[in-house]
Amino acid sequence: MTATRRLGVRARVALGLLAAVVVLGGGWIWVRDSSLVSVRRVSISGAYGPDAGKIRSALRLAALNMTTLDVRLGQLQVAVDPYPIVKHLRVSTQFPHGMRIQVVEQLALGALAAGGQSVAATGDGTLLRDVSTASLPTIPVSSLPGGSTVTDGAALNALALLAAAPGRLSARISQVTTSSAHGLVVQLRNGPSLYFGD
Repeated sequence: MTATRRLGVRARVALGLLAAVVVLGGGWIWVRDSSLVSVRRVSISGAYGPDAGKIRSALRLAALNMTTLDVRLGQLQVAVDPYPIVKHLRVSTQFPHGMRIQVVEQLALGALAAGGQSVAATGDGTLLRDVSTASLPTIPVSSLPGGSTVTDGAALNALALLAAAPGRLSARISQVTTSSAHGLVVQLRNGPSLYFGD
């Protein structure tokens, strides 16, 4: 076989392989976005509280515009961005038409209190304005934050302390304050004050 003929055979093989890749790639894209694998059943767990219904509805609406082979996690996250209680989502699919979404919520750990009003906050300082503060330890502040996160350093330290506290201890905390003499001061329900640093 001459060199020219071998080059021609190789070129035909390469063109054949390229054509197969294009056909298979096009077929994959068609199947990935086709109604053969469209999401029709959405199972949502982990959403609680006053906004749970809205969270489930937003997620269901976003999921029904996807397929089980093309899950767009970013779009699901955008659907729940208005609800700061949602920390993140865990998503799995059930071929050919099912999707499971587990909502992981941020826990309210403390209640910032000022002027007879209070707002719940998480350990990282995210404000949860729709969450009840009735059973949360209070953190007195000079004024409640106006945005979506806590910016006051002392309040952030108090929230970090509450996040690090063991469960049995956190259930007994009634208030966390800051004192120049003792640093963070934790007042226990029916118990002593605990000092954390200066």
